Formats: sequence, C-alpha cells, structure tokens
Amino acid sequence: MVQVYVEPEVMAEMKTNIGKSLLELSQESSVMLVFLRHFGCIFCREALADISRTRKQIEAMGVRVVFVHLSDDDTAFKFFTRFDMPDAVYIGDPECNYYAAFGLAKGNLTQLFGLHSWIRGFQAGVMSGRGLSTPIGDGFQMPGVFIIQDGIIRDAFIHKLSSDRPDYVNLVQQCCEL
Repeated sequence: MVQVYVEPEVMAEMKTNIGKSLLELSQESSVMLVFLRHFGCIFCREALADISRTRKQIEAMGVRVVFVHLSDDDTAFKFFTRFDMPDAVYIGDPECNYYAAFGLAKGNLTQLFGLHSWIRGFQAGVMSGRGLSTPIGDGFQMPGVFIIQDGIIRDAFIHKLSSDRPDYVNLVQQCCEL
C-alpha cells in the first residue's frame, strides 16, 4: 500500500464539473480518483478505454470514478464522450497544482521515453488502433490513481513509468477488502 496524505482543504478546493468538491464526493461514497496524463498521450487514451470498459463494475462496488485532467473542460468533455463517458465527473488542473499536492511528479526521460514505454506505446498506439497524437497539456506530467473515502486516501497506484497500466478493478477490490 502506498502512503500518501493530502490535506482535506485541498480536496475541498478541488471542484468537479458537477459542482461538488472531491471531499464532498468522498463523503458520499468511495472515490477512485484518476489523474490522467495529457489527452494526446497513448497511455491516457488506453486508461480511458480501460475505465470505460470497467466503470460499471467499479461503480457496482460502491466506488465513484472521478478524473483529473490537464486541459480545459470543453476538451475534456469531448474526450470523455469519445470514450463513451459523457457523464464523467472530472476536475481540470492545467497548472498541475493538484497533481503536485498528491505527490505526482514530472517524469524524467526514462519514465517517459524509455525502452519499455516505447514498446508499450507501440502496442497501445499502433497495434490497438489508438494512434499517435500531439500533447494536449503538460507532456511531462506523470499520472496516478487514488482510492479516497471520507477525505482519506486508502490506497494508491503511483505510476513509475508513463506506460504503467493499473488494474483498476483489482485496485478497488483490494481496497474494499481492507
């Protein structure tokens, strides 16, 4: 289990597109907070496809999915709609302030462009048909996933490489068993 602490004030300041704060949502139900890389990233699009495919299963476990993105909300809405999630709940953070508050750093060259990431990028982009794109947001920002309940981070997946692919359902299942 990854140990991360974020002040409740920060979560209260994180307003979603539906007008509620992250803190409020985490008091209503558990939240899987997904910090995405930029929308042009192959691995961001892979994450959106994975979550779109498993979202109902995650929500059936009583966990709400909330995204943090690096763009404006209009661009975000288009991307979420493209991945069959027009009702997605999200928080814009183009300045990366919330990423930093959750301990998510900028990636170094190995994390972003190392051999493993190139191989996975080829698989995720070319072989799966997700294609290549230019960065829409900070291309160096690393992603992460946090399970939050009542303003407390219960578990986290911090990417070591931009190409890491979390098992979202397993992360939620393990946390719900605690």
